[in-house]
Amino acid sequence: MKTLEETNDGPTPRRATAIGVVVLWARDELGRSGEVLLCPDDEPYILGREGKGAASLLQQRPGTNRSTGPLTSARVSRRQLRLRRRDGALHVENLGSAPMRVDGRSMASATVPPGTLIEVHRRLLLWTVERPLEMAGEPPQRRHRFGEADAFGLVGEGPRIWALREQLAFVARRDAHVVVLGDSGVGKELAARALHGQSRRSDGPLVSRNAATLPEGLVDAELFGHARNYPNPGVPERSGLVGAADGGTLFLDEIGEMPVETQAHLLRVLDQGEYQRLGETRTRRADVRLVAATNRDPGELKHDLLARLKIRVRLPGLDERREDVLLLARHLLRRLAADDPELEERFFDGDEPRLAPELVRQLVVHRYATHVRELEGLLWDAMTRSSGDTLLGAPEQPEPEPGEVTKEQLREALAEADGVKTRAAELLGLRNRYQLLRLMKRLGVE
Repeated sequence: MKTLEETNDGPTPRRATAIGVVVLWARDELGRSGEVLLCPDDEPYILGREGKGAASLLQQRPGTNRSTGPLTSARVSRRQLRLRRRDGALHVENLGSAPMRVDGRSMASATVPPGTLIEVHRRLLLWTVERPLEMAGEPPQRRHRFGEADAFGLVGEGPRIWALREQLAFVARRDAHVVVLGDSGVGKELAARALHGQSRRSDGPLVSRNAATLPEGLVDAELFGHARNYPNPGVPERSGLVGAADGGTLFLDEIGEMPVETQAHLLRVLDQGEYQRLGETRTRRADVRLVAATNRDPGELKHDLLARLKIRVRLPGLDERREDVLLLARHLLRRLAADDPELEERFFDGDEPRLAPELVRQLVVHRYATHVRELEGLLWDAMTRSSGDTLLGAPEQPEPEPGEVTKEQLREALAEADGVKTRAAELLGLRNRYQLLRLMKRLGVE
């Protein structure tokens, strides 16, 4: 059997990308979460315990693949799964005694696309991926432990989060104003911290404010401040957000919630750095970079303001990087336990939270609307629901089989959804896109 070892010094791979599996959860080896086994060619690779040709897992980061060896837990068979690349998909065959489930269905073998959940009963949870053999980009200068938060609080080891880190580092070195786009809860404030912390302004202040909280009628006072004794005697001088951010970065979250008329107040300071405090006649200057954030369509911003936000950074949601969900859950639980010793004593084994595989499965396949905020809420639900020392999943309902859906109805739904399988599943009343994929395979619809 072949083993994919260090790619930095080894032979040039035959393909630029590989099919493989990311370890979401490994019983007795929780620290292996985020590691990947890649299959770059059509040869078989064994996922299993050390010995008998088991392939090495990798900690993959831009410019480097660090080999960590096979699994070591005695609960995993030496030859647990046989993996092989097949026509852009992954063929997986169960060789061990523990049953295997693929997207919730018991199977001895299956050929599956990226984005499939594979379970070895109470031993392993895996997520199929297609990845480059080597992630693009330079090795990170600010190294942090694999699977843990970086210097700015961003968590994840998948290609999307690493591409975001590289983009943020590039944008940070420019001085143009930025708008950060993404759903609520994807981490826009963390992105603003990364932009500030890697910029020439990093020694200056980072001033943050939720723009939706600026009181109507007092916007100028909040943004630009006012003179002493204005508007009434005895009122102290106030620098305002712009003055406080001089030499640094002003982060205005939810800028799309500001009325269009209010957005216009920012134009002069963005163009020339000039503003006036209320109650003063002289013009002040501030060297400020604006980082704005919104979960709205950027076209809803005042066009004059949007024209000045020359750089756009879009943050991926959890549905785009499900291989990072458990790493995020572990990070959130550690942060909660740091402030609550009872949680640490009850639900942690050393530095690792005790998670039932059913909970991991539910967190990974959950359809998130508010992303990290929603993930934290699900973890709180698990903590309040669990009576022992392990965080349990919600009671599972048997998945209903699809109703009588014809091949023509299936094709019409896919056409109406422009090929977006999650939307097509909703149109057909299916529970998720995995049900749709099984239906497509059964009916022979490409």
